[in-house]
Amino acid sequence: MKLKLRFFALPLLLAGLAPVLSAREPAAVSQLPPNARVAIIGDSITEQKQYSRYIEAYLLACLGRQDIKVFQFGWGGETAGGFAQRAINDLTAFNPTVATLCYGMNDGRYVPFADAIGADYEKNMRLVLAKLQELGVKNVVVGSPGAVDTKYFVRAGATPAQYNDNLAHLRDIDQKLALESKNAFANVHDNMVSVMAKAKAGLGDEYDVCGRDGVHPNANGHLLMAQSFLKGLGVSGDIGEITVDLKGAGSAIGGHKVLGGKDGTVELESATWPFCFDGNPVGSGSTRSILPYTSFNQDLNRLVLKVKNLDAPKAKVTWGTETKEFTKEQLTAGINLPAEFAKTPFDAAFQGLLGALGAKQGYETPMIKGMITNFRNFAEDIKTDAEFAAAISTLKQKMLAKQEKLDAQVRTKLVPVKHTLKVEPVR
Repeated sequence: MKLKLRFFALPLLLAGLAPVLSAREPAAVSQLPPNARVAIIGDSITEQKQYSRYIEAYLLACLGRQDIKVFQFGWGGETAGGFAQRAINDLTAFNPTVATLCYGMNDGRYVPFADAIGADYEKNMRLVLAKLQELGVKNVVVGSPGAVDTKYFVRAGATPAQYNDNLAHLRDIDQKLALESKNAFANVHDNMVSVMAKAKAGLGDEYDVCGRDGVHPNANGHLLMAQSFLKGLGVSGDIGEITVDLKGAGSAIGGHKVLGGKDGTVELESATWPFCFDGNPVGSGSTRSILPYTSFNQDLNRLVLKVKNLDAPKAKVTWGTETKEFTKEQLTAGINLPAEFAKTPFDAAFQGLLGALGAKQGYETPMIKGMITNFRNFAEDIKTDAEFAAAISTLKQKMLAKQEKLDAQVRTKLVPVKHTLKVEPVR
């Protein structure tokens, strides 16, 4: 799928600043060159392997970029300084060209902000950026820390308001460093704080956005994190456009092909998919539950249906197993199918893809934490003992081969989906 990007005059995207938009934003400069190798880096929230799976699924299936490779480098309890110590050793197993960073949750020390905390965080984030530059990583999205839940965060050292204030200070440091280094910025913190307030107002204070432990989000919060990082990566959000002409042939663009159809019915085959959500409308373990309070579909998930030559004031649209009614004005302007339909013909394929990504990223965690990172401890043996060095190299290659096999299995899930749209005038 080839997407047309609209470019800012400035190279820096401050992603995720407004979680609900009244109009479409122009897309940022893409941080995803051909054959990009994306390292998703962070602490235990990254190691949960949820927002990282959503990002990878989006890049492969929704963006249609099968040239992209992704590797997850989350590490529970880690700070920016901890990653700086392992960056060169661990990242050379993957050789990324693009990186997303999400630190700050542990760097804030779970107490109110103090100047010393900010100074230490800035020093360590500068080290991280220097290590990435040393490795030749050209495109970096500097992510702010997320947020803590305003109900469920309970620590002796700080209230939820105090710790979110601390994280906001660290967000400002990340934004400053992104601007200074001419990198992209993902404002994860503001997106989560703003949407959390709206979601709790709508669903009640018991609805957790940052997890029942106050720190580690469920699927809902991870969707917000993925949203911020995808915007930081500069994706356009255009999944495609389908036209049903009630007096002519249908058409489609953006990875979608019309196979046939007549009388308001269009049969399609889609190589690019919309991002799909689970069906639970209220639980925090559901991506769907957060949708009324965020602009994910508007920002990133635009698969638009337009109807021409409708000679009735309304029409019923059937997509998959669901039928909904829209006005002529809505259908002429275009409706966003993923935003309007709770069930889509892509749901099963998307869940299969997430499952395969879970297996792949699930292997990446012990590969790095259990083996690759420990090679640092044998640096002298590797230098002085050729046989030892060869054994380490063989072990690394075996692990990479297993990871690549799992990556290949992911790609077997990326098959075109056949589906039908039917438009029936309502007189």
